[in-house]
Amino acid sequence: MIILFYILISNFIISLISLIGIFTLMIKEKLLQKILLFLVSLSAGALMGGAFIHLLPEAQEKYRDGNMFLIVLLSFIFFFFVEKLLHWRHCHKGECEIHTFGYMNLFGDAVHNFIDGLVIAATFLTDIKLGIATSLAVFLHEIPQEIGDFGVLLYSGFGRKKAIISNFLVALTAVLGGLIGYFLSFSIDRFTTYLLPFTAGGFIYIAASDLMPEIRKETNLKKSLVSFAVFIVGILLMFLVKFIGHE
Repeated sequence: MIILFYILISNFIISLISLIGIFTLMIKEKLLQKILLFLVSLSAGALMGGAFIHLLPEAQEKYRDGNMFLIVLLSFIFFFFVEKLLHWRHCHKGECEIHTFGYMNLFGDAVHNFIDGLVIAATFLTDIKLGIATSLAVFLHEIPQEIGDFGVLLYSGFGRKKAIISNFLVALTAVLGGLIGYFLSFSIDRFTTYLLPFTAGGFIYIAASDLMPEIRKETNLKKSLVSFAVFIVGILLMFLVKFIGHE
């Protein structure tokens, strides 16, 4: 039961990030854009580090036939397809184009958060340290994403109060995903084994196709170097979690 507690509390804490929209209202737009660049950089590093330092090595120990890499590739393709299908807009800057209505954005987020919940459940069931590392990577990614999602809802016509409440309710689907993932692991053979490389593929896709292109848009050399350094810090955070885990 202690594992279930870890899964539920981790997902609930991550869900609370959806309330970050309240605080963005107190920050000037110019300052928010500067902060977002570094948050995106930190998130990209954490996701890459989580995939290559934690998830893939753990998955490789469970696979002996080479299928792990096929699952990573299929996961990458799956996330690409879902992004196209649902028109996910991880809009990290306020002036992004909005091609979909706010409700479609909420639906896409619900699917995304539910998958996060499944992933966190699977990693905690594999190893508590792996669960903590994965939760940290998801947590750091959710900060810039939730700020962007909040902006999308406002631009699509939601009032501030409605946007904050809607974002939070949708974020709670991560808790549902965690709960279902926990019980699925007892009924589906090798559930966690398959989900580890699947998660790694998703982390790599989000970092490479969504976050890193945002970082590359920065043309100022000084800011670019600082954002690159923050990206490395995100990777080092994952190293640190693994190092502490072996102590």
